[in-house]
Amino acid sequence: MKKELPKIYDPKNTEDRIYKEWMDKDCFKAHVDPEKKPYTIVIPPPNITGQLHMGHALDETLQDILIRWKRMSGYSALWVPGTDHAAIATEARIVKTMAEEGLTKEQIGRDAFMERAWAWKKQFGGRIVEQLKKLGSSCDWSRERFTMDEGCSEAVKDVFVKYYNKGLIYRGERIVNWCPHCKTTLSDAEVNYEDQAGHFWHLRYPFKDGSGYVELATTRPETLLGDTAVAVNPNDDRYRDIIGKTLILPLVGREIPVVADDYVDIDFGTGVVKITPAHDPNDFEVGKRHDLPVINVMTDDAHITADYPDYAGMDRYDARKKIVEDLEKGGYLVRVEDHAHNVGTCYRCGTTVEPKVSTQWFVKMKPLAEPAIKAVKEGKTKFVPERFEKVYYHWLENIRDWCISRQIWWGHRIPAFYCDDCGEMVVTKDESAVCPKCGKPMRRDPDTLDTWFSSALWPFSTLGWPQQTEDLKYFYPTNTLVTGYDIIFFWVIRMMFSALENTGSVPFDTVLIHGLVRDEQGRKMSKSLGNGIDPLEEIDKYGADALRFMLATGNAPGNDMRYIENKVKASRNFANKLWNASRYVLMNLPEDFTFKGLPAELATEDKWVISRFNTLAKEVGQNLEAFELGVACSKLYDFIWDIYCDWYIELTKPRIQAGGESAENAQQVLVWVMRGMLALLHPFMPYITEEIWQALTDDGSMLILENYPQYDEKLCFDKESTQFEKIIAAIRAVRNLRSEMNVAEKVKAKLYIETADREIFEAGRMFFEKLASASGIETAESFDLPDTVTAVTDSARIFIPLDDLVDREKELERLNKEKKSVQKDIDFSSGKLNNPGFISKAPAAQIENEKQKLAKAKDKMEKIEQSIAALTR
Repeated sequence: MKKELPKIYDPKNTEDRIYKEWMDKDCFKAHVDPEKKPYTIVIPPPNITGQLHMGHALDETLQDILIRWKRMSGYSALWVPGTDHAAIATEARIVKTMAEEGLTKEQIGRDAFMERAWAWKKQFGGRIVEQLKKLGSSCDWSRERFTMDEGCSEAVKDVFVKYYNKGLIYRGERIVNWCPHCKTTLSDAEVNYEDQAGHFWHLRYPFKDGSGYVELATTRPETLLGDTAVAVNPNDDRYRDIIGKTLILPLVGREIPVVADDYVDIDFGTGVVKITPAHDPNDFEVGKRHDLPVINVMTDDAHITADYPDYAGMDRYDARKKIVEDLEKGGYLVRVEDHAHNVGTCYRCGTTVEPKVSTQWFVKMKPLAEPAIKAVKEGKTKFVPERFEKVYYHWLENIRDWCISRQIWWGHRIPAFYCDDCGEMVVTKDESAVCPKCGKPMRRDPDTLDTWFSSALWPFSTLGWPQQTEDLKYFYPTNTLVTGYDIIFFWVIRMMFSALENTGSVPFDTVLIHGLVRDEQGRKMSKSLGNGIDPLEEIDKYGADALRFMLATGNAPGNDMRYIENKVKASRNFANKLWNASRYVLMNLPEDFTFKGLPAELATEDKWVISRFNTLAKEVGQNLEAFELGVACSKLYDFIWDIYCDWYIELTKPRIQAGGESAENAQQVLVWVMRGMLALLHPFMPYITEEIWQALTDDGSMLILENYPQYDEKLCFDKESTQFEKIIAAIRAVRNLRSEMNVAEKVKAKLYIETADREIFEAGRMFFEKLASASGIETAESFDLPDTVTAVTDSARIFIPLDDLVDREKELERLNKEKKSVQKDIDFSSGKLNNPGFISKAPAAQIENEKQKLAKAKDKMEKIEQSIAALTR
């Protein structure tokens, strides 16, 4: 075997070729294999509207590391890929494109719109999949799914009908979150809250009998049009006498009652609250308790309805201004005060959400939430880190019924039908229905389901459910869900209760939570800040392996991380270090080299590196089991860069140069450790490791399918490893001392090693000469030597004659010259800091900077004086 690697590693010429080889040889394909344990990850399906961003890159990198590790560890490892139809986002894109053509969806009709939507999905929906491949994602693409494909759609209908028949889905009039821009309902999870500057308008509502008025305050005077009562607390002594009295609603003239309700906070404001059941969730509940009328005053796009001619057709905020003006003219406005309050906005478009009464479909959540809480408390599913269980419990323990209907066309259509003649309703999986009462054709519900309804079924619908497929029986429940903390409520909770209700088991045993990828300043990446970083551009510059390794190294479960380009460059440099080490090894193998495994005769340095590698294999395995992927990266980096490249390769050079059996043994060990390193590193940096592997082997094997290294007790050489560490520590100490004294590597010096372990150090003579620039060594249990400098370790003191290291006269001349230069720096900084004018006028940061410069100069002066003293004593 004799293969050469190019001088420079070029990811652009490697990655696509390697990925195609993996694909051509079905390396990602998982099989139902009774002889193996299954390990399954379902990808959090990216939106078909999506473009790969750094959050995706982190998420997919972590999943790919886990799936490659498990595949190499003997599991039948399945990573199920797929995409989400992203109902609101996709429809918005298509509607926008149509608007540029001068069309609306209502003009072309539902069927023509759906044709356009599917065509759009075909054209753009696969884009993010191809981008995931660039990252190296080893998904089983033969099992790729889409939330609106035939199988997933069948599962959605099956669950809807089942829930409806069990009373878990119902249709009713409730207060919902309404987006006036998207013109659809939103679930609670789809509403983002933000602080907005607003006002409290204090108003007077007069009594019908002319006996006075009550004062109250509101942040939304435009909703006054829909007031149907005013409420006070029944225990509020100030208002007991007015309970049951009638008020006249300002501007409208409607008669409204004063009702008593415990919802009212006695201590907040005046203790009087206007009740608008159609436009506030709390008021809606008060209205139900007191049987109040529900009057909707806004259209779907948040304009005032025709019922109020003075304001009809006005946008809600324009109407607010006009209503406040009219209240002031009528003498109803008492005062206005500034007030910041928390306002809900649409997670897609940012429009302020309008609470609105509407007839919608809901999932009854309490009976579904309880088993989901119990499953985590019983340890059937664990969160990593554990602290995110609190977030999970908080959402489930305070959950409201889930509004699942959406007023858009792209998505799973609700399988409900209505008879316009007799009012009958039917829920069925069939695509059409005839009224069971009057025999007339029925009209299908025009609404679609919340995107998260189908995403909630993803772990089992993608494996064939509701059919009992072989995949479902073998690969389900899945194992690890990797996701960001920002969608615990959106997705994790819904998968948990959906799986428990429909399959009787949890969907996964572990939820690995990661944080956000922020910019170098710690800011969230966003379009508005213009600080987003395109992973594909970084891959083009540095290679996928460098990006992956940086993301994995910087990751700690549950924590945000910063994207720092210099760290990607450092990862690329690491890849180059590995490449160059591999080139060296290959170039120093004979033409007829055959890898035979570890030789029977091992030198001490061989046992040291083998033992260190064996420990590394154990620790990396433990780190991966504990999802400490960043820690595993750091250990791999340290071993490859320091132990293998900087030490072991250098330690073997004299043997290889000398030739013979010792050289052959060194070559076998170099290759053995290299093969093991490549395998350990492969899940993190798959491309470069696969490329080197194929140059290092001649059997046509693929590293992706090799066994992951395991700890082997037989390769634990503790005694020899500990002994050799003493030699390494001594060489390091000598190198550091020479570096501090600016002694060139070519200058040789004799080492006198004072130690109780004389035999160990004598055996390392060659290494001191090669790696510590020693002209020779002498060992003893004690030395008394004049004019030496000393390096100290925990097992030895190493004395080096001063005259061996430096020409005293020249060195003194150099040091005195440097002393004068440093003294000038000290005088300059001291002068500035002793100048009252500088201290009074200079910025604090500049003063602090000058203090640090002075401290560094004084430290340098102290070292120079120590060196001069050592040379003149």
